[in-house]
Amino acid sequence: PCAMCAGASVLARLDRVVFGAADPKAGFAGSLGDLLQDQRLNHRTEVTSGILADECGEILRAFFRDRR
Repeated sequence: PCAMCAGASVLARLDRVVFGAADPKAGFAGSLGDLLQDQRLNHRTEVTSGILADECGEILRAFFRDRR
């Protein structure tokens, strides 16, 4: 998830976030940062990543390819 989505997840106090494709350039669930597990915040969200990672990555690539 991006920083805004990760932040919204923390503010909503979600118990768990599940995602497929990591984003090394803008992700904030273990890529650029780890907002969902930040010890400075009063809520931490369990993270499950890599679910259907290849398929999700291809969907993202196709989306951005079509936008260009």
